[in-house]
Amino acid sequence: MISRLSLMNPIFLLFFGLLFASSALAVVPTPRLPTPPAPALPAIASYVLMDYDTGQIIAAKSENLRRAPASLTKLMTAYLTYQAIHNGSLNPHENIAVSTKAWKTGGSSMFIQPGLAVNVDQLLHGLLIDSGNDAAVALAETVAGSQSGFVTLMNESAGQLGLQNTHYNNVDGLPDDNLYTTALDVARLSQILIQQYPQVIQITKQKSYTYNKITQRSWNPVLFRDSSVDGLKTGLTDASGYCIDATAQRNGRRLIAVVMGGPNWAGSTNAVEALLDYGYRFFVNHPLYHSGAKVGDITRNDFSPMHIPVGVISSVTVTVPKGHFSDLQQVVEVRPNLQAPLKKGTVVGKLVFRLDGKTLKTVPVVSQVSVEKAGWITRMFHKIGEAL
Repeated sequence: MISRLSLMNPIFLLFFGLLFASSALAVVPTPRLPTPPAPALPAIASYVLMDYDTGQIIAAKSENLRRAPASLTKLMTAYLTYQAIHNGSLNPHENIAVSTKAWKTGGSSMFIQPGLAVNVDQLLHGLLIDSGNDAAVALAETVAGSQSGFVTLMNESAGQLGLQNTHYNNVDGLPDDNLYTTALDVARLSQILIQQYPQVIQITKQKSYTYNKITQRSWNPVLFRDSSVDGLKTGLTDASGYCIDATAQRNGRRLIAVVMGGPNWAGSTNAVEALLDYGYRFFVNHPLYHSGAKVGDITRNDFSPMHIPVGVISSVTVTVPKGHFSDLQQVVEVRPNLQAPLKKGTVVGKLVFRLDGKTLKTVPVVSQVSVEKAGWITRMFHKIGEAL
């Protein structure tokens, strides 16, 4: 027991004082601030905010709700036209014979007519800036021979691109009960369109277009409000409401914001801006792996070698809320029923990135070596090695 006298000992008092001081000065960890919730946007039927580079969905509301797309349909019309140009079956500078059917198509127009010269590039401008239904029909007839043939190509491409909740029944977006898409599918198509045919931005960023001495202002109201926005398309019918598919680039980072079913152009523009500001303010991209980088090993006693290095096929970047990168978790999940032999480069599983229990991104991983099935002697040595 410590006596009253010993507690008053100067040495004891000095030690106790230092102990108390060190405890008082201990650093208390700063609590991690939660990421603010995405904008509610109650007046918008559905929306998606996507990071273009990673493809991750930063924010969404009713993203799989099927809705009338109106002129957002023309994104696929443009995609197939660019595909035809890329494949060599169409030249952007070749003149197109305008049919009477294209000329008389109702709705928004770029004012083409039979006998008046127009080329593919001009039709793409009229399609994406003027939102010309006549341009859509003329391009469809040129690429596929008929509108019905083109619609078949549209639906085949939607399936190939993974647009699971999209169906086309015309090329221009005029009202049709069997024409629908979702905010998520529009965002995905926009990402693919820009990735494969980035020249589309050179058209969609233009605020007006002149053809046949007629100048028309772009239908995209966000272009006139935000200098970082350079595309893509809008749509409006009674069934669709005010739809905007916008993409912006700030400090080298591109986002895609899709709003569907807005109450008016001002409301949909405000919604797009709120989404873009949210994505740029609270989220950041983190490059993690370069193409071909090793990300882990798979261990299997029945494989030779037993430890198989696995890596990513292409570079990997992850979109993470600011200040939360240290909490990011990653794990390699092996494909079920994986059997040897395996060629080098075979997909053997996926790399999964999670944050707070939520999966942010998955990417395929491949074997970086050839793998054979281990014989019984090899498997025995593997077990011995593990036991040591």
